[in-house]
Amino acid sequence: MNLHGVQAHEPEVVSDQRRESAVVVPVIERDVPHLLLTKRAEDLSNHPGQMSFPGGRREPHDEDLWETAIREAHEEVCLPREEISLVGRLDDIRTVTGFSVRPFVALAPDHEYVPCEDEVAEIAVLSVPELIDLDNYHGEYREHPYHGRIRLHYFYVDGYTVWGATARMLVQLLELTTEWTAPDVQKVVEADAEYPV
Repeated sequence: MNLHGVQAHEPEVVSDQRRESAVVVPVIERDVPHLLLTKRAEDLSNHPGQMSFPGGRREPHDEDLWETAIREAHEEVCLPREEISLVGRLDDIRTVTGFSVRPFVALAPDHEYVPCEDEVAEIAVLSVPELIDLDNYHGEYREHPYHGRIRLHYFYVDGYTVWGATARMLVQLLELTTEWTAPDVQKVVEADAEYPV
């Protein structure tokens, strides 16, 4: 995993959404690189049970979106701001729930992480080699009633499924930092088709 690809990337900015949010994409160096994700609590109104990177909505007192990302990461997984090192940014993305999300890639220390609030059910630290294993990937197009045809990505590692907006961020990160490229897919499903999660 070569993080220079992130450092050299000129991220696209989304500025036309009503609500702003930001996440930290924590890279943990072990024998092989790992990424830290959270599994959202099942009783949340937005995206219950889904995998996500630590982060959340911008608050009025946040100086900028980096402040939002590190504040939320500290609240969710007790990630100490003084121990993380910013590498760079991925492209802002729009979500179907009306948010813009700004992903910040950062190096994080390798220690035991525990959920720090009720929004987080579990913490998963997933290895990059397993994420780029094509046997652990599935892709499809879905006909969305408002947004047209959307490409969806699914990563299956250690019993977790990463999909949705988080998988879109993950695809860009892996394409910038490894030799992995999202495979071409032909499968198209209707908007109400069952999700393969």
